[in-house]
Amino acid sequence: MRILRNYLVREFTGPFLLTLGVLSFIMIIVGNLKKIADLVINKGVDIFSVAKVFILLTPYIITYALPISILVAILISLGRLSSDNEIIAIRASGVNIFKMILPIITIGLIISLGLVVFNDRAASYAHYEYRKTLIEIGMKNPTAAFEEGVFINSFQKYILFIYKIDQKNNRLMNVRIYEPQGENKPTRTIIAKSGEFIAIPEQNMVKLKLMDGTSDEPDPNNPMNFYKLNFKTYFMNLNLADARGKEKIGKKYKEMTIAELRQSIEKLRKENINPAPLIAEINEKLTLAFSCIVFILMGVPLAIITRRREKSINIGIAVLIILIYYPLFIACEALGIQGHLNPTLAMWIPNIIFGSLGAFLTIKLCVS
Repeated sequence: MRILRNYLVREFTGPFLLTLGVLSFIMIIVGNLKKIADLVINKGVDIFSVAKVFILLTPYIITYALPISILVAILISLGRLSSDNEIIAIRASGVNIFKMILPIITIGLIISLGLVVFNDRAASYAHYEYRKTLIEIGMKNPTAAFEEGVFINSFQKYILFIYKIDQKNNRLMNVRIYEPQGENKPTRTIIAKSGEFIAIPEQNMVKLKLMDGTSDEPDPNNPMNFYKLNFKTYFMNLNLADARGKEKIGKKYKEMTIAELRQSIEKLRKENINPAPLIAEINEKLTLAFSCIVFILMGVPLAIITRRREKSINIGIAVLIILIYYPLFIACEALGIQGHLNPTLAMWIPNIIFGSLGAFLTIKLCVS
């Protein structure tokens, strides 16, 4: 039995590691190739900062890539064994099919439990550091953090719209800055033909130098009215939303550990605020981890029943399962956050459906 167990584990491990490596590479590098080129070539960000950004993306990508890799590996490895009639030979020798697949199920359970800790700690921490790194890039090279032709809300009090950005020369063309004054009050507007960012990292500040433009200035006698001021050069101090320091950057829900989320839930409940998004986030970390064992329960009977050796067909089956599972996951998450369903129940619905179906097929396969 030990020889058979080692053989099955070896057959599974090869496709699993290969799929995980290829899928992670595609999701991280190929999927962001245009962004990498834009940051390095057009926006002048150093390659080490770009590499750090994408390294910090890796744990978050693995959260999704690992369960998919397990599903593909199961379909490929057991599909080959089934198509070569090795499964029939094993059963003919008196080995129960459940005992045969038990090592794979055990591996899936161990990976799921490990992924719970990984999602809670590593992925949350990496996502937080990823956002901090983007802010640091924005402080060192402000033009790299923004896109032309879109409204920029990264600065406190101000909304920027830049028609064209020359990354190489750190020049801005046709700049508009809006400063909302509050409800039922006129918005202050500053327009300049050109400008440039001057980073002041030690003060967590960016100075904006504007050239050749006009500025709305409040009338001292009537703040509700503005008068136009023409200028050749105009300086503004802009603070990034939050600062660079770790202690000053608030964590988003995806960056919190389960313990931190539970503390936030208690605070919201004391303030009579519905904490559904935080409850959904806790259960998302758990359900994504246990999707590994769910995909094993789905993949094992399908691989043996279909008896397909061709990798393309097995990958096609995996893609079909993924295209059903993840849209259902996203839909249930939305229903939970919006309060249409209990957020805990909503996040577990995909695993309950696929896990129940997989368990039914597995049991049917074992008793047949």
